Amino acid sequence: MMNKPIFIIAMVLIAVRQLSASSATEIIISIPDQTLAVVDSGKLVVRYRVSTSKFGSGDNVGSYQTPLGTLFVSAKFGDHLPAGTVIKNRAPTGEIIAADTPNRDAIVSRVIWLRGTERQNLAAHNRCIYIHGTPEERRVGTVASFGCIRMRSRDVIALYDRAHIGMHVTISGKAMDELLPQEKPTLLSRAD
Repeated sequence: MMNKPIFIIAMVLIAVRQLSASSATEIIISIPDQTLAVVDSGKLVVRYRVSTSKFGSGDNVGSYQTPLGTLFVSAKFGDHLPAGTVIKNRAPTGEIIAADTPNRDAIVSRVIWLRGTERQNLAAHNRCIYIHGTPEERRVGTVASFGCIRMRSRDVIALYDRAHIGMHVTISGKAMDELLPQEKPTLLSRAD
């Protein structure tokens, strides 16, 4: 029979290993490139075009800016909703609107709620900074939001399925090429 303290230590080590394995996937957002990347264990998985704030970067309440720094996914809303479903106060309204419907600037399809971890982004959660779908898909790739990170519906649905509570999210003023991990050369990548 296993000694109780050793058993507890073994269980803690297993839990830490699983946590570190599940937190190896992260989201990186480049404001100058208006791009979001999903990186898993140092390898690029996928890139998406996004829209960040037309008011620049920052985290002051009422600024409508996109916060910078390290955040994490604190909640997700919109499981199994049809693309284009309007979400208000993190609940579906029952209305579905098509992409690029004129004069509609709603949150649609999915909501990934962010919480800041640094002094420069601590207000993000209370400001309801989300990664979410937008019906203004023609504007994705340009600065157009009121602080959130906007995505095309099909893209935010795919991201939502990859994202998990606790997943790290980095929002930066740097170019994506500076933020992505550099691939380490292997014997297979030698040119000589």
